[in-house]
Amino acid sequence: MGKQIDTDKKENKIAPGTKIKGDIEANGDIRIDGTVEGNIISKERVIIWTTGVVKGEVKCTNCDIYGSFDGKLVVNELLSLKASSKLTGDIKTSKLSIEPGAIFTGSCDMGGKTAQGAPAPSGDNKK
Repeated sequence: MGKQIDTDKKENKIAPGTKIKGDIEANGDIRIDGTVEGNIISKERVIIWTTGVVKGEVKCTNCDIYGSFDGKLVVNELLSLKASSKLTGDIKTSKLSIEPGAIFTGSCDMGGKTAQGAPAPSGDNKK
């Protein structure tokens, strides 16, 4: 038998050099390698890669930032700011991880077990 592919796992990618102005809604993970000016809502993970730039509001379950973010960020579970990240704005999350070298300017609210306002996890995750 061949390897089974999980067709329920949905991943989206905004390629380097791509610029989007507008809102994005995703049921699965989304990786930003380009530039997004607008709001992003994901029921899963948002990854802003080293070449990624996001200006706007992001609501998601988990978020990893390697690149640049400017705006408001609401993360239901874990926000990870990697060493190469630059974040300016306000964040609300239940858990925060900041690597040495990350730049964060703004405010952080970590009240409660989960951040209110983030999309609820889909519940059928097999992770």
